[in-house]
Amino acid sequence: MPDPIAPEVIALSGVTKSFGGVTALRGVDFSLAAGEIHGLVGENGAGKSTLMKIIAGVHTGYLGEMRIDRQPVHFASPRDARAAGIGMVHQELAIMPDLSVAENVHMGALPLRKSGLLDWPGMRRGAAEHLANLGIDIDPRTRMGDLPLGLQQLVEIARVLFSGARIIILDEPTSALAPPEVERLFSVLRRLRDAGRSIIFISHFLDDVLAICDRVTVFRNGHAIATEPCPRINKRWIIDRMIGAGHEALEETYLTGITLRSKPDAPVVLQVEHLDRPGTYQDVSLRARAGEVLGIYGFLGSGQLELAHTLFGRLRASRGRIALDGKPVRLASTTQARRAGIAFLPESRRMMLFGSEPVFKNVTISILDRIGRVWLRPRVERKIAADHAARLRIRPPDVQRALRTLSGGNQQKVALAKWLTHLPRVLVLSEPTRGMDVGAKDDVTKIVRGLVRQDIAVIVVSAEPETILSLADRILVMKKGRIVREFADERVSKDRLLEAS
Repeated sequence: MPDPIAPEVIALSGVTKSFGGVTALRGVDFSLAAGEIHGLVGENGAGKSTLMKIIAGVHTGYLGEMRIDRQPVHFASPRDARAAGIGMVHQELAIMPDLSVAENVHMGALPLRKSGLLDWPGMRRGAAEHLANLGIDIDPRTRMGDLPLGLQQLVEIARVLFSGARIIILDEPTSALAPPEVERLFSVLRRLRDAGRSIIFISHFLDDVLAICDRVTVFRNGHAIATEPCPRINKRWIIDRMIGAGHEALEETYLTGITLRSKPDAPVVLQVEHLDRPGTYQDVSLRARAGEVLGIYGFLGSGQLELAHTLFGRLRASRGRIALDGKPVRLASTTQARRAGIAFLPESRRMMLFGSEPVFKNVTISILDRIGRVWLRPRVERKIAADHAARLRIRPPDVQRALRTLSGGNQQKVALAKWLTHLPRVLVLSEPTRGMDVGAKDDVTKIVRGLVRQDIAVIVVSAEPETILSLADRILVMKKGRIVREFADERVSKDRLLEAS
């Protein structure tokens, strides 16, 4: 716990923020003490990220007051916030994929020689030192886009942590990290806290919040409804205040475990035999059945994400066989995969969504040839998108809004809606609930259950135990590129998954 008389480095009072006719924050009070890690939790769209973007200078037009070191401030841009010592790692990473790791770590503060030229050796040494403090051993010359999502996230965190910011905002920092990486990050955060830096930690991983934070504030419907020291509360207390009554089914997944019910007699839709891709996975064989959700779980780097990309033609296997409905298929491209009846929701929304475009265009982009072969028909597109927005409980339901104005969880629902406009034979979901709160995850569970009732074979790939437990009928565990365990027709808990992996 921070010193109870530690000064407040940030204090917000009566903050209200609206987007059009929608109020995102309603008279919010919030404070952050020196040398404190303060957790923020709440459902998607509850207002957490909006408040943080006000602190980081991203959102400027709001009512209320913000004080830093007891002095009123009103940032006009993120540059003003950075000048005040505030750094933020956004949920959607702001990386430059075609630049090196070293260039990404030093983005915005590239070291120069006296001649004015870039100090490349110094940049690489500095990046290596910063990453080593997070326990990461990466060649600083590596192209950023070649790293797995989890390592990209750690590099982005390193950039902000070691930029000199004294107030650090982390939005879903552990969403793509395996337990060992989470522990490394937590060790760094504790050191920073002990050195007097202040950290705001936004997360839907309630275990992580309770493990690392000193206090937690719960948001609901644009209000900050409760703030308590973490030692005084538990996960059930948080869930109660996030979503209220009627969450018993959610608690079963989050607190205890689930009983798997496989479907061994259902027809095999997708069959994979002895699939190899050097350096990522080896000798992978599996069967996905109609009307069944097959979960594939493993830590970051276990090969499950690369396997998912292979099933959609984004990556090529060096050996092995893939059959759909008993017939061999060649998945040398995403186009071939789509034509074969395979759909894919990637772990990064940016791979398939257009933030500046309205929601309805993102939903209907894959079926434009079916809506109108010569002319676009926006009215039809809006009707289709509105139907899916209602079905998936996308908030707000205005399909003409720019996608980027939606919360991360609601953007993920839009990504899912894109594939529901024309049902596939196989749907591969890679980290489908990444960055979602427990309520939104429950929505996705209901959507997936509706799909399997239509005899679609669903494959869910995730490093989140809660995601696998909430969705899967049968579970495969991957470790170091191999399938090492199968769970079927038995009770499985988070602890058993972690032990197997």
